[in-house]
Amino acid sequence: MVKKLLHTRMRVNDIERTVKFYQDALGLTVARRSVSPRGAQIVFLATPNSDEEIEICQLPHSPAVQVQPDLMHLAFEVEDLAEFTRGLEQRGFKLSDGPTPTSSGSTIAFIDAPEGYEVELIQRAK
Repeated sequence: MVKKLLHTRMRVNDIERTVKFYQDALGLTVARRSVSPRGAQIVFLATPNSDEEIEICQLPHSPAVQVQPDLMHLAFEVEDLAEFTRGLEQRGFKLSDGPTPTSSGSTIAFIDAPEGYEVELIQRAK
């Protein structure tokens, strides 16, 4: 039986552009960087109030990443979605969908990362 989720890996075409997006749009921080035995550049991003990390990987000499619509997404809780969205827009980012109220009383919105991976923003019902 597993103990806990440690990280999720996503392969990208431009690791620096992707890392910059997660830092600038969401405020994530670089926990560490490395190069794998196969030569892949790897960056682990730390997420606030969570032990899980996001592993961003750029593998040299591999086919380009082409993310299909609605393939997968990461979801982050925000305190105030309207305020968070204003901050995104001030930093030059736009929502790709929403905000949308849900049947549970939460409000969700999406922003797209550079390769087309979706990032869901959730303001939970109070």
